[in-house]
Amino acid sequence: MVAAAAREIRDGETVFVGMRLPLLAFCLAKETHAPEAIGLYENGVVRATPSPELLYTMSDPPNLLGATRCTEMLGVMGPLAAGRVDLGFLGAAQADRFGNLNSTEVRPPGGGIVRLPGSGGACDIASLARRFVVLLEHKRHRFPERVDYVTSPGFLRGGKSREEAGLVRGGPSAVITTLGVLRFDPESREAFLDSIHPGADLESLLRETGFPLRTRDPLPTTTPPSEEELAILRRYDPEGFWTGD
Repeated sequence: MVAAAAREIRDGETVFVGMRLPLLAFCLAKETHAPEAIGLYENGVVRATPSPELLYTMSDPPNLLGATRCTEMLGVMGPLAAGRVDLGFLGAAQADRFGNLNSTEVRPPGGGIVRLPGSGGACDIASLARRFVVLLEHKRHRFPERVDYVTSPGFLRGGKSREEAGLVRGGPSAVITTLGVLRFDPESREAFLDSIHPGADLESLLRETGFPLRTRDPLPTTTPPSEEELAILRRYDPEGFWTGD
């Protein structure tokens, strides 16, 4: 998942890094194919170099040491609002067939409502970045036909509905899961399976998706991490805090 996320970063891009696995993905991209990428962190940190050590949160001292700029939240949200952020990484509790995300509340089958942390900056990134990528565990309850609550807009109802709602740029470009990589049809804006991870089973993947999921034909296997990528990841995460089982 980290290697696949890193490959979504293009050289020279401005990237809203986000928490958890994207912290590693940005470092990996910087050391391989995207040395000129710039990282923005929601707490106001701007980095032109990868953090020298493993990060548990974006506010850890290693992320401040050697940073290009340590500002406030407006210092990174301003460029986002101005359309100068190319890519944002997001997580969520749910993602649906049009890439809408829910991190506000879920409604379990037995009834009731479970409240979640909410948007943070996720709605801003999903609305204003030129594209965004989601990282998510592939479980059926996390991939419903329709999210219980639209915290962060994807392609809304599909087709041109995002543009008609006034969101003139952006949208999800990929959902990287524990089983594969989903992308979105350029016309219908509906998710399809673009690749399946090595060792994953297609039947199990489809069973763990709560909506009919088209697949590429033939369906490729996600390119596994190279030896160089693995060496970099093990250097940044030597005890497997993020990448261990």
